[in-house]
Amino acid sequence: MSSKYIKIMKEIKLRLEEGSLIAGSKLPSVRQLSEDFSCSKNTVIKAYGELEKEHLIYSVPKSGYYVVNEFQNATNEHETIDFLSAGPDKNVMPYLEFQHCMNQAIEQYKEELFTYSDQQGSYSLRVQIVKYLQDLQVFTLPERLVVVSGSQQALNLLVSMSFPNGKNNILIEQPTYFGFIESITLHQATTFGIELSMEGIDLERLEYIFRNNGIKFFYIIPRFHNPLGHCYTNSEKKKIVELAEKYDVYIVEDDFLGDLDPNAKSDPLFSFNPSGRVIYIKSFSKIFLPGLRIATVVLPPLMNNHFLRYKFSSDFNSPALSQGALEIYLKSGMFNSHLKKVKEIYRTKMQLLQEACESLLPANTHFSKPSSGFYLSISLPEKVTAKQIVHMLNEQHVYVDDASRFFLPEYKKENLIRLSISQVKKSKIKLGVERLAHCITLIDRRKKHITPNNFLHL
Repeated sequence: MSSKYIKIMKEIKLRLEEGSLIAGSKLPSVRQLSEDFSCSKNTVIKAYGELEKEHLIYSVPKSGYYVVNEFQNATNEHETIDFLSAGPDKNVMPYLEFQHCMNQAIEQYKEELFTYSDQQGSYSLRVQIVKYLQDLQVFTLPERLVVVSGSQQALNLLVSMSFPNGKNNILIEQPTYFGFIESITLHQATTFGIELSMEGIDLERLEYIFRNNGIKFFYIIPRFHNPLGHCYTNSEKKKIVELAEKYDVYIVEDDFLGDLDPNAKSDPLFSFNPSGRVIYIKSFSKIFLPGLRIATVVLPPLMNNHFLRYKFSSDFNSPALSQGALEIYLKSGMFNSHLKKVKEIYRTKMQLLQEACESLLPANTHFSKPSSGFYLSISLPEKVTAKQIVHMLNEQHVYVDDASRFFLPEYKKENLIRLSISQVKKSKIKLGVERLAHCITLIDRRKKHITPNNFLHL
């Protein structure tokens, strides 16, 4: 039964995408589809029920099933192609499942909702997160976890805190996540950069910086880097941890997309030194619900109380209702089934994007080749700037990100763009890259023809 109902769902979704079923269309009857697919009526009813949950169709008693009116409007609105948004794919978010968990949490935790809960985070949630982290090769105890209001809060607190090594300076990959750059800028922290490409970082350079620059911690995104999509090998991660140990440097590991790694043998930096050199941060925002504002940080025992003082001054504690609902969602096994689904979706989208880049982008552009994750970055030809591309594509309702904000001023590159696959529709990926390739070629051609004599006429 299971494969048949999925087949029916795929067929109807395909017709919706192609436009052969339009807003308000009546769908085939249950009897008709059961004959067409040689299956029971219950199988068809299950398929229709799942499509209703996804808000693609609705039922009218004694009349049948119809296409939701909003569906067609959403797909055709200016033919928008969104490579900019970096939140999870709205079409695969488990809204109804999580609503059920929220309702259960209200029932189960009603007393806690009206009092200040555990400052470190709900103990029962921390127990569930510890179990979940084991699948990511992070083995720890609930006592070492702090629940935070999103990973950005943890990063911001770590920038402002003193560390046991007594050092003050921070090292970051270049480029790196702009939210972290914003934190170090606001706190006026002395920050060093180390260049990162899809080939990784220069480990000799890393050792030199660790040895000579009083580094408090090295902020690193080891898997599906934002914005490059880069992943370190296990041997590189092991070497980085060894160097950090040798020169008394802490590592802040932001493993926000670690769940999407198709390589089962890939380990986090934390696994190479679980005793306390690596501070591990895991967000639920990118693969689950951003509005939940829940993340966790695994701290060295001697930093736990110090971190909690800073957290307390920031917001007392993270929302109790969100914590209760997430605990129920993890405990029920629903999170694991959701994760399997999204892993496949993002891997497929990334593959489609790379195939399109390979076949369509001009020869003088270079693009990163991550195995999954959200981000792929494109280095534009020398005389083409990201600003020009963003502006030209905006007019065609194609949205990409100028990656210049991911750099410290002294490392800034004006010719890098970031594409996110998380919210772009699969059917629009190739068209989006076609338009991007056309813009690059057009601007590049214009630049090559600029001479002192004709400059003013362009």
